[in-house]
Amino acid sequence: MKLLSVNLGSPRAVPYTDQPQGLTGIDKRPAGGPVRVAAPGPKGTGASGVAGDAVCDTRHHGGDDQAVYAFAREDLDEWERELGRTLPNGCFGENLTTGGLDVSGALIGERWRIGSGVVLEVTSGRIPCRTFQGHLAERGWVRRFTRKGATGAYLRVIEPGEIRAGDSVEILHRPDHGVTVATQFRAVTTERELLPGLLAAGEALHAETLAAARKYVADRAR
Repeated sequence: MKLLSVNLGSPRAVPYTDQPQGLTGIDKRPAGGPVRVAAPGPKGTGASGVAGDAVCDTRHHGGDDQAVYAFAREDLDEWERELGRTLPNGCFGENLTTGGLDVSGALIGERWRIGSGVVLEVTSGRIPCRTFQGHLAERGWVRRFTRKGATGAYLRVIEPGEIRAGDSVEILHRPDHGVTVATQFRAVTTERELLPGLLAAGEALHAETLAAARKYVADRAR
């Protein structure tokens, strides 16, 4: 398992985002050298956990629970075949393009060591949005991406440091609860009845998902 590229985006004005200034950093390109990774701070104020990467809409993106976004090259390759077009590393807005790693099958709370020192923890899947659809210019993209369910994973930073393309990715810890990124994604999008089962992942869940699961359970207990 390895890190194929670390991808960074710069602010760019586009017509397909509802970010107040019309800016997005979704179009990410591979960095040419080492990149610093660190916790950015709470959502709403903290942006990307990857130095040099732009997160323009901090209402919905960035923050400690979404500090880094990873997507598997194998899933990009599958989309290439389905869409009939080239999809370079970073084109889904991912910071990390990985090889040999089942990213959407990762467990919530699973920890990865990248290179010699950086440790990241899986928190949630990525929910597709209008900006993602506009960036790819694929009709019905939000629905198609949701249906496939290979969402990639958001991660929080446990131990900061530098990473670069070619670094190894090692799974340090896999929880025993069985709640995968794909399950979490379905629970918060198309299968809300799965929400109670997410509570087995506890505080490792993205804070918003944890709150939604607790509310779902409480509402049905009334």
